Amino acid sequence: MHLVEILLPLNDNEGRPFDPEKFSAFRERLTERFGGLTAFTRSPAQGTTREGDKTVRDEIIVFEVLTETLDESWWTTCRQRLQADFRQDKIIVRASAVTLL
Repeated sequence: MHLVEILLPLNDNEGRPFDPEKFSAFRERLTERFGGLTAFTRSPAQGTTREGDKTVRDEIIVFEVLTETLDESWWTTCRQRLQADFRQDKIIVRASAVTLL
């Protein structure tokens, strides 16, 4: 079993909030493909990165899905599409092997 986490920014690079429909459409796509998901949307997390001598902070939400098999090709395409949809240089999609107890 694999836990896949997708970290999405709430705002664009100019600080404008993304349309909630972007998140709803992605949620529907994941639910349809994987049968469910968890979205941490109530209290946004804060991501921090260094870009040269500048610190950049983003408010993010996290979507999680569990999947029996990890289709890396599908997730790579998904990440590339999210980067285009959210106008980001990089969207983090990470997977971990998990044991359900």
